[in-house]
Amino acid sequence: MHQRIQIRPPRIWTVVLLLGLGLLIFALAAFAPPAQAAPSYQDDKPNNDFCLACHQEEGIDLKVGSESLPVTINPTEFGFSVHNEEGIACVDCHTNISEYPHPDVKVKNVRDFTLTFLDTCKDCHEEQYTKAHDSVHQAAFDAGNKNAAVCMDCHNPHTQTRLTGQTSGELTPAARLDIPQKCAKCHSAIYDTYKASVHGNALTEEDNTDVPTCTNCHGVHNIQDPTAVSFRNSTPFLCANCHTDASIMDKYGISTNVVNSYVADFHGTTVKLFEEEFPGQPTNKPVCTDCHGVHDISDVNNEQTGLALKENLLKKCQRCHPDATTNFSAAWMSHYEPSPEHYPIVYYVTLFYKFFIPTVIGSMVLFILTDIYRRIINNRVKGTKHS
Repeated sequence: MHQRIQIRPPRIWTVVLLLGLGLLIFALAAFAPPAQAAPSYQDDKPNNDFCLACHQEEGIDLKVGSESLPVTINPTEFGFSVHNEEGIACVDCHTNISEYPHPDVKVKNVRDFTLTFLDTCKDCHEEQYTKAHDSVHQAAFDAGNKNAAVCMDCHNPHTQTRLTGQTSGELTPAARLDIPQKCAKCHSAIYDTYKASVHGNALTEEDNTDVPTCTNCHGVHNIQDPTAVSFRNSTPFLCANCHTDASIMDKYGISTNVVNSYVADFHGTTVKLFEEEFPGQPTNKPVCTDCHGVHDISDVNNEQTGLALKENLLKKCQRCHPDATTNFSAAWMSHYEPSPEHYPIVYYVTLFYKFFIPTVIGSMVLFILTDIYRRIINNRVKGTKHS
């Protein structure tokens, strides 16, 4: 007789184990990172995968003279860069590299290696390149200062993200916040001063993008000499770009009448005349920065330096008017228009004259008209009697 083989049904835990293993294998296959593409060429040039196959490795250095230049490129940061978004290939900038090993580097130091790419940015950014060549940085470079800022000092080509909104064209909040740190690479002392100011503290500590960053005052690529007379004379109208904008000033209860009140007084009238007629001629009349500071602008209510305090304001006035007393500085209305809250006496006197002067002039005009009318009537009456 043949022995009957009895097949037992699988136990439940066995089924669960097999299903679990199957799901694990599926998950690993689904979420595993894709295999790196094999190095390849595109249009007879190496594509970015070819370059990153080596340059993504940590600790790669290029020997440049007696110095070492790190050439490791973080593929993730490069992937988020604006150049990668726009489809710019490595060899579009590194035009002398088409194979491995690369050509020998003939310059003697890292700075000179950077400067070999000076004209590379012009191919895509001609407008910005042209403006940068009319800047104080370019003037310093032309004078022999090789450390003067060039494109790559501010914009790392391997990690630079998009700076402006694609629709608005305005700087993104993240870009505005990052600008002072970029400028600090060369201007660290000024950055420290700015960071402690009312503007810098709001930007760097509070992430408040309503306040000006470096480029709002100095420009972006065509940065001009801030010590020039023309720059100083135009300062009030530079500050006015923000301080006459009600959408910003109303948030902080700041008067937008700063330019009108400044131009209306003797100081501002003179500076405005020089700015319009003689921009290159110096004037000893104060501009905004003479009273408020440059990079160290403080809160007007600051106990040590704020101009809202009479004793601090008097010290500022005495720099030009050494004989000034408390009454001298108290006569200034702090850019405010007279109102019941600010300088009520001036407000009500002004209001009185707004009615008084038209009333007096109107009465005089009425008197003259009635006198003329009376004379005409009298002449007609005399003419009738004579006839």
